[in-house]
Amino acid sequence: MNVVIIEDEKLTALDLVNTLKKIDPDIEVKAILSTVMEAVDYFKSNPSPDLLFSDIQLPDGLSFEIFGQVSLLVPVIFCTAYDQYALKAFEANGIDYLLKPFSKDTVSKAIDKYQMLKGHVQVQPDVFDRLMNILGQKPVRQTSSIIVYQGDKIIPIEIESIALFYLEDNYVFAYTFDQKRHIVSQTLDELENLSGTSFFRVNRQYLVNRKAIKDAARYLNRKILVHLHVAYPNQILVGKLKTSLFLEWLAIY
Repeated sequence: MNVVIIEDEKLTALDLVNTLKKIDPDIEVKAILSTVMEAVDYFKSNPSPDLLFSDIQLPDGLSFEIFGQVSLLVPVIFCTAYDQYALKAFEANGIDYLLKPFSKDTVSKAIDKYQMLKGHVQVQPDVFDRLMNILGQKPVRQTSSIIVYQGDKIIPIEIESIALFYLEDNYVFAYTFDQKRHIVSQTLDELENLSGTSFFRVNRQYLVNRKAIKDAARYLNRKILVHLHVAYPNQILVGKLKTSLFLEWLAIY
């Protein structure tokens, strides 16, 4: 099966490539495209893939714009952080979606759905226009600050001042560079989507700011131990399935 990925975050794209290879070694990723313009140029001069994975929000617009500029009636699996209610329009057209952050299990189920529907999927040309109407007015899900709570006070804190987010006793905390901790209302999954590429989800418990990382060291069972610039009492380990992505992220950012 030939696949094309449209994703502007390099680490997310590489993670998806690795996940697809684990699911089916015969899947061939023909291209990774990062903008609307790059995708339009590619599809004007290259054959259509069997399946397309695409983010929605790209640096130069929404990915739906691609389908208004080229004739590309290909099943699409969208990888997005948009709310599920806005994505119901996909289902009537045989289009699936993955909510970020995705996992091997969710990608595998999406591939299974494609295989089940293959040959029966009829992508209507106007579906992307309708999706533009639904999602085009929604703000980009990114933030420069988050809300924390101190007693009765509700306080905005700049995200750049936060060294890490962590989960403890079913509460999510923000730990700042001045070594204060605050309870936040969002889940780690939500914070991962909001915080952008300057933070990395090293495991289920920790989301770490690149500026907080002093260095890292090899650890047992192919894991990586992260050392921070700030004093933090607990060990932070990168899971062995994420070590390659973590090292790439560490080098880029």
